[in-house]
Amino acid sequence: MKGLKKRWGIDSNFQLTLIIIVFAITGSASAWLSKPFCLWLGITKVDLGVWFTPIRLLLIFPIYQVLLVLIGTLFGQYKFFWSFEKKMLKRMGFSFLFKD
Repeated sequence: MKGLKKRWGIDSNFQLTLIIIVFAITGSASAWLSKPFCLWLGITKVDLGVWFTPIRLLLIFPIYQVLLVLIGTLFGQYKFFWSFEKKMLKRMGFSFLFKD
């Protein structure tokens, strides 16, 4: 845990616990929300066969990104998760989205 705290630049075990809880809730919520989202878009396993899972995973990604910041904000960790989000998106080649 000391390694994570140092890497993420946090000091307290309480903040670390909140961050881990946010990651857990966000992962579960994004997977759970992807099902109705796929149904809303008309994406079904019957129609897509083996492509259903990769397409659903691609849909989960943006849902996860938005939920991570929203849920992090609800837990009082906006600054950490917004910084985390920007760093991750920049590494994925989306640096044009951020001016800093």
